[in-house]
Amino acid sequence: MKRLVSVPKKVERVVEVVTEQEDRIVSDEETAFDKLLGKEVALFCSNYIYSGRLTGINGSSVELSSPSIVFETGAFSSKNWKDAQRLPCAVAFIERSAIECSFEVKR
Repeated sequence: MKRLVSVPKKVERVVEVVTEQEDRIVSDEETAFDKLLGKEVALFCSNYIYSGRLTGINGSSVELSSPSIVFETGAFSSKNWKDAQRLPCAVAFIERSAIECSFEVKR
């Protein structure tokens, strides 16, 4: 019959130094979002459509000021969305990974 025997082991402790950094994109190339910065945009995402002024971009999200969720677009030639509800905030952050389509809204 075999039995378990506890044998002491020597353990070395390793301390890891972590430096926090801001999540920023540093590139010479202009992205599609850079071209839309400061403009009224529509963001078609995996679950919702968001509308507002694109005021910020970082590696993981975009910032919309005066944001709305568009529940029903209506005709795209119309001057307004058929059913858009203003979000109860001045600024909303949308995950870039959820955005399927983005464009400037010209009305």
